[in-house]
Amino acid sequence: MSGPEARAPRAPARFTAPPDGRLDASMLEVYDRDGFLILDGCVPSDDCDAVQTRIAQLVDAFDPTTTRTVFSTASQAHARDAYFRDSGGAIRFFYEDGALDADGNLVVPKARALNKIGHALHDLDPVFASISRHARFAGLAASLGLAAPLLLQSMVIFKQPHIGGAVDWHQDLTFLHTTPPSVVGFWLALDDADIDNGCLLAIPGGHRGPLRQRFRYQDGALITQTLDATPWPAGPAVALEAPRGSVVVLHGLLPHASSANRSARSRHAYSLHLIDGTTAYAADNWLQRPELPLRGFA
Repeated sequence: MSGPEARAPRAPARFTAPPDGRLDASMLEVYDRDGFLILDGCVPSDDCDAVQTRIAQLVDAFDPTTTRTVFSTASQAHARDAYFRDSGGAIRFFYEDGALDADGNLVVPKARALNKIGHALHDLDPVFASISRHARFAGLAASLGLAAPLLLQSMVIFKQPHIGGAVDWHQDLTFLHTTPPSVVGFWLALDDADIDNGCLLAIPGGHRGPLRQRFRYQDGALITQTLDATPWPAGPAVALEAPRGSVVVLHGLLPHASSANRSARSRHAYSLHLIDGTTAYAADNWLQRPELPLRGFA
């Protein structure tokens, strides 16, 4: 696997989303086989509009002089900043690599400078709380076997036009580790996501392989620990193209990535990660919420 620029020789399976989120046997079979599931039409256009309106309001109110933290999966420099480390129970703003000059000044308008907003939108903002705790997502979680689903992490992911950076191959369990593994991601396309503007890429069946890394605390510092140096599967990646309103369900062990967005179109998305409350959440995970207890769908 050469990296997140890999291209797919075949289209992945896709389904029309069930209104209540309850997956049928054919959907579960594909999810078990591939480690991902594309559900078209999962979130209505009006709900996407409401989320995007709220994003615009949050960005408009954001004071860019309060932080200079750049989020980059390549350098992981953000891991040294308390602004990032303490964001598990907050709403924080992170810049795209290339949005600031050497002196920390914006080189693009504020609305085009952000990489993401995270990580407790689903608990601290009423619009995101409503979208995150909708019955469709509760149905999805139940279908996937989460006995006591807890909403752990949420992010607005911008993938800005022209400067939206690539995201390298990774597994969500690396960052949100439970024993036994339970993390699952719901990735909502707020813009049409395709090859040209950096849609998700995945390695079908890769979730049956080992966990490669842990991103965790060690002696007060965040480190990336290699657990298994096995290379990613050599087969081609598939492009998980997702029209606006589609939701991509991601298994916690699935290797996935995205290429850079060099197009003139944005590729905004909302990502929500859940864990099963019957599992043990690792005390050394980077994301901790000591003052904001986790909640389910109620």
